[in-house]
Amino acid sequence: MKIALTHDYLNQYGGAERVLESFCELFPDAPIYTLFYDKEKTYGKFEGREIKTSFLDSGIVNRNHKFFIPVMPMAASLMKTGDYDVVLSSSAGYAKGIKSRTAKHVVYCHTPLRYAWEYGRYFDNFIFNTLGAPAFECLKLWDYFAGRKPEVMLANSNFIANKIKNYYKRESQVLYPPVDLKTFYYDPLVRKQDYFLAVGRLIHYKKFDLIIKAFNELNLPLLIVGEGPEREALESKVKSQKSKVRFLPFVDAKDLRYLYASARALVFPQVEDFGLVAAEAQACGTPVIALNEGGGREIVENGKTGVLFDAQTAAGVKNAVREFLPLSFDPKIISASAERFSKEKFKEKILEIISETYKSRQ
Repeated sequence: MKIALTHDYLNQYGGAERVLESFCELFPDAPIYTLFYDKEKTYGKFEGREIKTSFLDSGIVNRNHKFFIPVMPMAASLMKTGDYDVVLSSSAGYAKGIKSRTAKHVVYCHTPLRYAWEYGRYFDNFIFNTLGAPAFECLKLWDYFAGRKPEVMLANSNFIANKIKNYYKRESQVLYPPVDLKTFYYDPLVRKQDYFLAVGRLIHYKKFDLIIKAFNELNLPLLIVGEGPEREALESKVKSQKSKVRFLPFVDAKDLRYLYASARALVFPQVEDFGLVAAEAQACGTPVIALNEGGGREIVENGKTGVLFDAQTAAGVKNAVREFLPLSFDPKIISASAERFSKEKFKEKILEIISETYKSRQ
């Protein structure tokens, strides 16, 4: 069975890229087709793989990829994987549009293309959104037809399965993303410390600004782990000597496990497709304070593994933290709840789906 992998683009390292890593572990000889690739920005995670890129693969695109969004559908459509039995895609947009003459196509969908269907949420710029509206409508049309073509569509959450049904008018199977329970696990020897934690790429829709405002007003310690284009703007909000908010760059998995395990709670105010960091924190026995929408709603059981709140505002975050403070949680119960996200279960299901898809083409 000849397998090829596709991924939208490799110039960042987040949840989607960790899913791709699991695919790479399953299929170590499979090439990766992607629009562009930056080894440094993906921390060398895919070094040594055969990686095939599009005409967009250049330094200027890697550094400013959002300006090239209107061209990405064309770049994906022009890419061809050659003769394979099955193409397995990790896609939040463009990878599902990369073609193969012979292969059955299995798409693991992190989300329908955000910039086509919900661009107002992801670009905090009224003029850009207004002027770019015609281009976003064209993206929506392309994404609709691209989403209709694959033989198998997997969704990373029920939240995304509903979007797939609404946007692509098709059904999908839910398969939660993989959490490496050998890396992220409850360790009773790690003692809780007096800080809350937020983890992720520092971009607009992750809503780190709401967390910072809430914790500045609460005057409670908060550690933010991550990098991204909004770092400087976010750091400017904590210049006061009274602020107890601190920043760390991305850390390796071992250090991240310790930060998860020793935090009082992970704060998660964004509408996320799934939210691997929330699932990883739970695997370490740490409760999650999450917005009651998107993936957070599926990960957190209110009052048992964390606290859910409804208002995506600084006041909403602040009230949820206040609600959390007098509560107690059993770390063993929290950790056990993350077993449904295990990498082993994820890999077994992917292999089963790939095998069934391969047999269907005989």
